Amino acid sequence: MRKFLILFISLAFMTEAFAQGQSNGLFSVNREQFLGKILKESLEKYHYRKLEVNDDLSKKAFGKFIEKIDYSKQFLLQSDVDRLAKYQSQMDDQMKKGKYPVLDLAIEIMNKRIQQAEDFRKKYFKSKFDFTKNEYAEVDRKKRTFAKSEKELEEIWRKTFKQSTLARYVAIMEDQESLKNPKKDDKEAKKKSKKKADKKEKAEILTEAQMLTKAHDAISKKYKVFFERELQDDRMDYLERFYNSITEIFDPHTNYMPPKRKEDFDIDMSGSLEGIGAVLQEDEGYIKVVKIVPGGAAWRQKDLEVEDVILSVSEGEAKTDDVVDLVGMRVDDAVRYIRGKKGTVVKLTVKKADGSRKTIPITRDVVKIGASFAKSSVLELKGLKMKVGYIHVPKFYREFGGGVNCTDDVRKELKRVKKSGVDAVILDLRNNGGGALEDAKQMSGLFIKKGPIVQIKNHNHEIDVLADTDATVEYGGPLIVMINRFSASASEILAGALQDYKRAVIVGGAESHGKGTVQAVLNLDQGPFSNIFGQKFGALKVTIQKFYRINGDSTQYKGVTPDIIIPDPFSYVENREQDLEHSLPWDKVSPKKYDLWNKFTYDIDKLKRMSEKRVKKDPRMKKINENVSYLKKRKEDTKVTLNLKKWLKEEKENKKMIEKLKLDDINKDLVVTHFEESLKSHETVRKGEEKQWQEDFKQRKKEWVEQLQKDAGLEEALKIVADIIEQTQKRVVYTSKAK
Repeated sequence: MRKFLILFISLAFMTEAFAQGQSNGLFSVNREQFLGKILKESLEKYHYRKLEVNDDLSKKAFGKFIEKIDYSKQFLLQSDVDRLAKYQSQMDDQMKKGKYPVLDLAIEIMNKRIQQAEDFRKKYFKSKFDFTKNEYAEVDRKKRTFAKSEKELEEIWRKTFKQSTLARYVAIMEDQESLKNPKKDDKEAKKKSKKKADKKEKAEILTEAQMLTKAHDAISKKYKVFFERELQDDRMDYLERFYNSITEIFDPHTNYMPPKRKEDFDIDMSGSLEGIGAVLQEDEGYIKVVKIVPGGAAWRQKDLEVEDVILSVSEGEAKTDDVVDLVGMRVDDAVRYIRGKKGTVVKLTVKKADGSRKTIPITRDVVKIGASFAKSSVLELKGLKMKVGYIHVPKFYREFGGGVNCTDDVRKELKRVKKSGVDAVILDLRNNGGGALEDAKQMSGLFIKKGPIVQIKNHNHEIDVLADTDATVEYGGPLIVMINRFSASASEILAGALQDYKRAVIVGGAESHGKGTVQAVLNLDQGPFSNIFGQKFGALKVTIQKFYRINGDSTQYKGVTPDIIIPDPFSYVENREQDLEHSLPWDKVSPKKYDLWNKFTYDIDKLKRMSEKRVKKDPRMKKINENVSYLKKRKEDTKVTLNLKKWLKEEKENKKMIEKLKLDDINKDLVVTHFEESLKSHETVRKGEEKQWQEDFKQRKKEWVEQLQKDAGLEEALKIVADIIEQTQKRVVYTSKAK
C-alpha cells in the first residue's frame, strides 16, 4: 500500500510540476532549475511542518550550508564566510531560478583553501614534529571559530597534522609492545606469532626513530589522499549539500538523495548487500558505528560496537602501507572500502568510546536475516522462586504481501514460554529502532483485549487512529517492557500504548529515543517526465506524519518515560531526537477513550521505591553509573595534548580506569533455558554448510546465554518481576493455562 502511495505522490507531483513548467517553457529550463523546483514544491506541499522555502528559511539554511562544506572549521576563513553570506537570504530564489551563485563561489573558495591546506602539508611534513613541547589542540568544532587570517589557518592545520601523527605514533608503539610481549589471552597475537613462526619470519621490531618515521609518512600520505579526494568533489556533491541545507531546516529526517545516494539507500533497504553488517554515519569528520545489524558479520564477530569510530581499513593480508585512513572521509566513500565479497576479510582499526584503540578482523558475509528475528528464553534467578519468559525483539520486521512478521513470531514465542509455566514475561525492546507500524499495532494487541493503539496526524493535520480489533489476549499475566534511548518509533508506540492501558510496567534508562515521525520516499525517477534531461534525479525522503499516544501525548521529541528508571550504560551519548537540531517539537492532541487493564494492577510507586533501594546497593549498577560519569567527563574534555609524555600518561590512566569500570561481569546465578528452538526459528541449513552451521549455532547459544548473564538491567527487571508477583499474589493465573 505504501509503495503505491509513494508512486502516486511522485507521479501526481511530477505531472503538476511539468504542467507548470510547460507554461513557462519547460524545455528552456536547465536540469538544476527543474530539480530545484521539484524539491522546493515537494517540501512545501508534503512536509508535515508546512514551512515555506523563503528568505527567512534561507538564512537558517545558510548556516547549515557552511557547516556542510566545512564542518570542522578547518578550511574557511571568517572572511570567506562573510563573502558567502551575501547570498544567505537568496537560497530560495536560487532554487527557483536554477542558478546557484552561492554554490559557484563556495566551490571556488573551497578548492583554493583545500589546495592551500595541501601546501601546508608539504611544508610541515618536510621535517619531524617535536612532541616535547606543551601544546594543545581543540577537537570540539563547537568550541572553535573560523580562522581570522591565513596565518591562523596555517596554525590550525599544523596542530591537526601534529595531533594525527602523534596518535599514529602511539598506536605503532602499542602494536610494537604487543609484538614483543603478547598477552597470554591475546588470541590475535598468538595467531600472528604462530603464523610468523610457521613461515620462519621474525616480527618486525622497529626503533623509536623508525616508528616516528613510519607515523610521519603514514599521516602525510593520509592527508595527501584526503585533499586529493576533497578536490574531486563535483558540482553534484555541492548541490546535494545545498539542497540538504534546506531540507534539514524542515526536520533532521528529511533529505534529498541524489542518484548515487539513492542506490545506497535501496541496497540498505533490500538487505542483499555482502559486507560486515553495520550501519555507519559521519560524525565530526569521523566514521562512527551507529548500529550493528543482527545476523551480520560484525554481529557474529562481536568486537565491533555501537559508538566505535573507524579510523582505518585494510584487506585481510594487506601490508601496513595499504591501510586506508577513513578520518575525514565521507561515509558513502568509506563504506565502499568496507564492503566486499563474501568470505573476504576486512580489518578495521577502531577507537572505542573509552578512548582505547583496537584492530578488528571481520570476515564479510551476507546478513543472516534469521538472527534478527524475535527470540525467547525462560529465565530463573537463584533465590527467586519463579520462571520468567524473556522475549527479545530486535526490530519490527514485516514482509509486506505475506510472509514473515514479528507479531506472528512473538505470538509463537509467547506460546513457547507459556508451555514452560512462566509466572511473567519480559518483552525487551532495547536498541529496537522500530520498523513496521502494522506490527506496533498488532503486537500491542497480543497483550490487551482490544482498543486504540496509536493516533497518526498527517501533513494536512488530519488524525487517523489505528486500533486493535481482536479481543483475543495471547498473554494476560504480569508484563515488563524494557526500553532504552535507542528504542524508537514502533518501539515507542508499543511501549506507550501498554503504559497508557496500565497493562505493563515500562523499565529502562530515562526516556526512549523520541522519534515520532513517519517518512515517505518520493522517487523522482518515476513518472513519464523523469528522464527528460537524460539523467536521473534521485529521491526526496520527506516527513509526512506524526505519532501520538492514545492519551494524547506525542512520542516525538520526548519519547516514552519509563515507570521505573534504572542506570543505562549509554546515557552519556547525546543521540536522541531532542539532541537533533530542527527536530519536530512535542505537542498533544485530544486523548481517545480506552478501557484500562482490569485483571490486576501494578503499584508503580512501591515498585519504584523497591527498585531504587536495590540499585543503590547493586555493585554492577554502581559500576554502570561510575562508567557513565567517567565517559561524560572525558567527553567534556575536548582539548588534546600534543606532548608525548602527557599523552602516554593520560592513556595509562585511562586504561586503568577502563579496566576498573569494565562492564563484563557474568552472573552465573541466572539460569537460561528453553532457547534452542527459538534460536533455530526461520533458519535453513545450506547444503555443505552443516558443520559450519552447527559450530555457529553452538557459539550463538553460548553468546546468547552470556549476553543475558552480563545484563545487569535484565537482572533488575527480574527482581521487579518478583516484586510484581508478590504484589498480585495470583501466580496461578499466569502459568501456561493463562489465556
